[in-house]
Amino acid sequence: MSGDSWRELSEGIDLPFHPDLEIPALHEVRLEIPDPPAVPDVAEAARNAVVRALRGSVTRGMTVAVGGGSRGLSQRVDLLRGSVLGLRDLGAEPFVVPAMGSHGGATAEGQLAMMASLGMTEEAVGAEFRATMETVEVARTPSGMPVYLDRHAAAADRILPVNRVKPHTCFKGPIESGCTKMAVVGFGKQPGAAQIHSCGPVEMRERLLDGIAALRATGRLLGGVASVESASGSVVEVAGLDSDQVGGAEEMRLTELARSLVPPLPFDEIDVLVIERGGKDISGTTLDPNVTGRFWVHGLADLERPRVATIVLLDVTDVSAGNVLGVGLADFLPVTAAEKIDWRKTYINCFTAGPSGVRRARMPMVLKDEESCMKAALSMCGRAVHEPKRVVRIRSTLHLTTCWVSDALLNEVGRSSS
Repeated sequence: MSGDSWRELSEGIDLPFHPDLEIPALHEVRLEIPDPPAVPDVAEAARNAVVRALRGSVTRGMTVAVGGGSRGLSQRVDLLRGSVLGLRDLGAEPFVVPAMGSHGGATAEGQLAMMASLGMTEEAVGAEFRATMETVEVARTPSGMPVYLDRHAAAADRILPVNRVKPHTCFKGPIESGCTKMAVVGFGKQPGAAQIHSCGPVEMRERLLDGIAALRATGRLLGGVASVESASGSVVEVAGLDSDQVGGAEEMRLTELARSLVPPLPFDEIDVLVIERGGKDISGTTLDPNVTGRFWVHGLADLERPRVATIVLLDVTDVSAGNVLGVGLADFLPVTAAEKIDWRKTYINCFTAGPSGVRRARMPMVLKDEESCMKAALSMCGRAVHEPKRVVRIRSTLHLTTCWVSDALLNEVGRSSS
């Protein structure tokens, strides 16, 4: 539907809200979360990490394709620039490729535009960017699954993924989102992403591990640079990984650390969860299920807590460029957010995501404004009109340090800041 169609539909429906229905007042509270000290200079940390980890693996003149992703990593430009400088210190000749699967509408131009919108440009990073959606098969796993690389990356002597390590939104395993996933999925563009995501959560985990082992065996994997962020958005660790550590014990350690720093919302039950903005730079699924508790993937259980009855999503980030895979995790959406959806980009990403794209691509109820969405959620959350509602409001599912709660939840949080 066009934006005009959504607006005509939403404004043409007069919803029968109960006259006594009120949107409860909310109170800002600070969440009690782990907050390790931040890395003081991320670019220098990445540079030093590359030199330490890869000193014995780089030869002078070696060409290295460095992966740049589509996520909203904290200090992403510093991570990339530091990695490039470290490679140059060792005598390598690095360049950057978009390593983001099918994001950016599955076009080279779209991927470069997405990187630029996140601040990653040739001038900022200090390296040439090369973009293509063409791929080359470079290996096969024991089960026969092909492993692909971006054509520019396949032409380089080595590849180096640079990525944040964090819990994944589609599966659980010893290694989830990080350097392994970027190497096998991101560098593999649309075909690489499709074959990993096309199966259930258990097989997805195994395919990822098999894929990185096969890629490592080709000798094309130089290593990786991994960052870990706290809930406040600070980079708390930057690690250089050699080729054995990507997909190995060190990346597993970083995954456990990252998991401990991304706690779900600290409530047993939420009647209405209001999320001010979602997007591809926030989570691959627009809204991170590790925070909301909703995974909605066959074969992957939702979190036991929080149990969320209804979700209102108020806006979509501009960086998403209309790609809203995961919008189906919300129940209500104002027309201003619906108008931002690009269904072509969304459907391409959903098809690439396989089983995890089915329920998550469904359209929420589109209403004319925030107030209508709030009242609809309060009306349909399963509580009587005069019964206190458990309402939580957050800015996004990324970097979650504070939230706003109704009176019914004040006794379930630690200390209030208002």
